Amino acid sequence: MKKSVLTTALALATLAVMPAQATGISDDKVRIGVLADMGGPYGDLCGKNCVEAVKMAIEDFGGTVLGKPIDVVSADDQNKPDLGSAKAREWIESEHVDAINGLVASSVVGAVAQVANAAEKPILISGAGSNTFTTTSCSPFNAHWTYDVVSLAKGTVKPMLDAGKKKWFFITADYAFGHALEKVATGIIESNGGTVVGSARAPLGTTDYSSFVLQAMSSGADAVALANAGKDFVNSLKGATEFGLTKQATMVGLLVFASDTKAIEAEVIGDMRLTTGFYWDRDDNSRAWSQRFMERTGGAIPTMAHAGAYSSTLHYLNAVKEAGTDEGKAVMAKMKAIKPDDMFARNATLRADGRLVHDMYQVRVKKADERKNANDLYEIERVIPGEQAFGEMIPECDFK
Repeated sequence: MKKSVLTTALALATLAVMPAQATGISDDKVRIGVLADMGGPYGDLCGKNCVEAVKMAIEDFGGTVLGKPIDVVSADDQNKPDLGSAKAREWIESEHVDAINGLVASSVVGAVAQVANAAEKPILISGAGSNTFTTTSCSPFNAHWTYDVVSLAKGTVKPMLDAGKKKWFFITADYAFGHALEKVATGIIESNGGTVVGSARAPLGTTDYSSFVLQAMSSGADAVALANAGKDFVNSLKGATEFGLTKQATMVGLLVFASDTKAIEAEVIGDMRLTTGFYWDRDDNSRAWSQRFMERTGGAIPTMAHAGAYSSTLHYLNAVKEAGTDEGKAVMAKMKAIKPDDMFARNATLRADGRLVHDMYQVRVKKADERKNANDLYEIERVIPGEQAFGEMIPECDFK
């Protein structure tokens, strides 16, 4: 009798110290935060319309999951890491945010990831490009969705080298994303017989690119790579045109969003080759979704960041449903176990390291006389399978 009572007591004590397996929805709702630059250099490529894309995904999912409501909060990080991390901490600790989407400037994402990773909350990276989030700063809670610097450089730089462009100069955004993009592109250039003859670092939000363009002109480069994005890309390409650099060298946009392309005259950007993770006019599915998006956003053309925000949100909610909980570890396990399949995620798998491997597209910007309307921007020249586009997973980031 005493032995039986003792055994029962020990069993109860063991259960008391064992972590309970999470089930159900915490706080009776799933809350998704969208953090991005809402009005600065990256405002058009994600911004408030990433919030709209996330709302579209929630509506298409049905508005509830496991019988509980889904809602959205959003904030402007102004591309400042301290603001981004502070808002992430406030959301997680005080507003019960379960996952964070948007996430454009890589420097901000790095700061936010530290907060979210410690709290075991998934981050759905829809706009940032640095590959550190699946390499040196990898985490079981990072889902890097849309693209990265490796896929951009592989898709754009190698064909230019094959076409005979061997001397390169970089005009680079002076922070983590730009540095990573220049580094990866330089590796491809040098391993394929090319040389980098110089580079210039421009602060985020630069409007006058004259000094950087003049450095490129004096370098003797036959290819000038713009390792920037958003309004920085637009301003740097316009500056290159005004000073005549475009007549001296081939301009190479390493990260170009559809909103950037539309903001530049076709006479300036026409015939440029670039790599993207999404194009609205690819097929019937992408056109149907994009039409709905444009109706909701006053005609704004969807970028790959908008499409990635929608796709990652939809997949996250499916994973919550499959896991039966919004607990971070369980949800991330399901996100990696089930395959996403939507108008963005083609032939896609979320790897153990958090990298979404999916088709990328090598495109040519149409010239003015080739365009049927203002949104008729690209001709898809090649579909790049994800296995070819993205880097290999490193052992340290194999979160099985």
